Amino acid sequence: MVNTSKTWSKHELKIYMLLLCGQADSMLSQEELNLIKSKTDNETFESLYREFKMDNEDISIQKIETSVGKHQFSHMELADLKKEFNELFNSDSKFSAAERYLSKILDNIVY
Repeated sequence: MVNTSKTWSKHELKIYMLLLCGQADSMLSQEELNLIKSKTDNETFESLYREFKMDNEDISIQKIETSVGKHQFSHMELADLKKEFNELFNSDSKFSAAERYLSKILDNIVY
């Protein structure tokens, strides 16, 4: 298991997960970056984006799994997360096979 350098808050975890969602189709578009940036402050985004760029997909998933285990999410929070994932996946009007696959992986982790 990979340890994160610090314990992420739920908000930081969400932003990191959104970065992974945006990268699911191997391309994090400017539109996707702008959508993610709109959900947080610049300092949080820059910190998490630097960390995200150094991680590969397997490490990202391990970090998310570890961090999710440290938080208890309500059903409403989980529904909101799913909604935000789907918003990002559909931001380019396509829901690719890679995005569907990542969506299933994240469902298994957070539910």
